[in-house]
Amino acid sequence: MQILTKNKIKEIRALEQHKGRREQHAWLAEGNRMVGDLLSSDAFECRKLVATRSWWESHPEYAEKADECYEVTSAEMQRVSLLQAPQDVLAVFDMTRNPSPLTVNPSPLTVNPSPLTVNPSPLTVNPSPLTVNPSPLTLLLDEVQDPGNLGTIIRTADWFGVRDIYCAPGSADCFNPKVVQATMSALARVRVHYFASKEDVCDWLRRCQGPVYGTFLEGENIYTSQLQTPAVLVMGNEGRGISSEVAALVTHKLLIPHFSSDGQHVESLNVSVATAICLSELRRILSV
Repeated sequence: MQILTKNKIKEIRALEQHKGRREQHAWLAEGNRMVGDLLSSDAFECRKLVATRSWWESHPEYAEKADECYEVTSAEMQRVSLLQAPQDVLAVFDMTRNPSPLTVNPSPLTVNPSPLTVNPSPLTVNPSPLTVNPSPLTLLLDEVQDPGNLGTIIRTADWFGVRDIYCAPGSADCFNPKVVQATMSALARVRVHYFASKEDVCDWLRRCQGPVYGTFLEGENIYTSQLQTPAVLVMGNEGRGISSEVAALVTHKLLIPHFSSDGQHVESLNVSVATAICLSELRRILSV
């Protein structure tokens, strides 16, 4: 076990900011269940593992999964953690995802690769071409900016078996600590990709085969629509919705209707809630 110095604490806490994550090419996960799931998945290389003595005594096998291991007191954990109520462990992971042993069943959805970055900080400036192994359900987020919303969407996608989420420029960073906490360890299974430009987003959509769904106020009732898969589901920005460039490529506009008896209701649904409703309906079609 190594000693957690003041410089190491400063280095770990710097991961709260975009600049720190970009410079270290690393991100932070906290919590017993979160860290345990991520370590068990081997989805990302663990650089630093910081835990209390009681945690190490219960999980000695995880020492082999980290480049650096630290045993700390509760007081030291309080100083290094970004949470108000720290748990017994936190871990620093490399941004680059390890090759996944998960086999994805191929589908008729054909996607020609375009410049993407996989699970990066949106500040990554040199994306490289990526070949995508498609699945029956694919999610595109068009500038979903709130970290809590993105984290909840990643968690929801994991529940409904969506393994790839694509993000247009302007979307929140999937490695923002607020996003990571909201995912509840779903990053171990869901791959998040970022397009370098809106032009790349549109080019990718043009090359996709199968329906491209999006939610609009003038759309067709999702509960009575004849939904098909494989499909791409597009969800838009919290305030502006789907951008005009992307909206022009949506082939099927959907509406989630309200059920207020007197016509009085909120103006819109939260984007993460709307995503859950849409994925539930699309997954139901797959199950029929």
